[in-house]
Amino acid sequence: MKKLRVGVIYGGRSGEHEVSIASAAAVMAHLDRSRYEAVPIRIERDGRWVLADKPPTAASAAEIIEQTRRELTGLRPGREVHLVARPSEESLLTIDRSPARNGDEPRAMVTGLGLDVLFPVLHGPYGEDGTVQGLMELANVPYVGCGVLASALGMDKAAMKVVFVAHGLPVCPWLVVPRRRVLADVDDVAREAVERLGLPLFVKPANLGSSVGISKATDLATLHAALRLAADYDRKVVVEAAVPRAREIEVAVLGNDDVEASVAGEIVPSREFYDYDAKYLDNASELRIPAPLDEQTAARVRQLAIEAFRAIDGAGLSRVDFLIDGETGAVWLNEINTLPGFTSISMYAKLWAATGVAYTTLIDRLIALALERHAEKQSLRLSAF
Repeated sequence: MKKLRVGVIYGGRSGEHEVSIASAAAVMAHLDRSRYEAVPIRIERDGRWVLADKPPTAASAAEIIEQTRRELTGLRPGREVHLVARPSEESLLTIDRSPARNGDEPRAMVTGLGLDVLFPVLHGPYGEDGTVQGLMELANVPYVGCGVLASALGMDKAAMKVVFVAHGLPVCPWLVVPRRRVLADVDDVAREAVERLGLPLFVKPANLGSSVGISKATDLATLHAALRLAADYDRKVVVEAAVPRAREIEVAVLGNDDVEASVAGEIVPSREFYDYDAKYLDNASELRIPAPLDEQTAARVRQLAIEAFRAIDGAGLSRVDFLIDGETGAVWLNEINTLPGFTSISMYAKLWAATGVAYTTLIDRLIALALERHAEKQSLRLSAF
């Protein structure tokens, strides 16, 4: 059987660069070498694409983050892949649909690599937000995960909430504030937020992941600081009412049209909430899989996860996060992550392992779903003639 040539794209320009490297290392280490030929494609912090000389190392996110902090930023050795333009270059994209050779099916030739499918293992802006997905659509190459629309909605917490509400899904009260307004009059923004939502509040950049730039505000002073911090990262700031004694519940989903939900898991953070350090650095947060929920609540979050995935027109994979009110038991849909952390010990993989789907099987299924979705698209008419 001919091996599929899988381009694993990782790194990226976002603040989750190191997390992406850890995810890609796990994917490449677990790809079945009898079925796939892996091609590591690294996106540097400055946006340059490099055909890596060797795959990323299978280190933890914490180890990679610490290593990156010690290193000087710069381009590591590798052959450049001109998928995107550098300032001195005229061509934006090098794409070719090569004809069949030796009886083989035509392959998508992205810069001459002859890739059968792309596996983006990118987190955050410029990777998880529809930008890379749009590039892959232009290249007409099958790729793992959500399409342009779902990826963009999954990244933009403000737009995501609007779509969830339109589908009747339970979302906490929130407020969206333009960055320019925060910079112009943070006092006025803080007063409005407290009047409309009360305290405490969570303040987030609209378009980041891994809890980067997120703060909990308990009074006006901490609210001012939280608004300014979020405004450092994005042109839109999302302010949300805090859920009392919130329990953090996560569900993994898998599929295209036929969507499956994993068992639910619960995160008990080592800090006041599940921030960046609690996720990747201190290794003290507790994961409970399956989550200790009553049967009705467990079934409800699994069903809501599927509904959230369908609401954004998801494909392939996502992780859906919930907050459960510790006082009333009310379930709130927090957000959907279309390219969640993907190491073998990430919550997404652990949830599926607990549901009976091993990590290597998960990779196989995601590649199969990518090929299935691409084949369906190729069958569609593009014109009236």
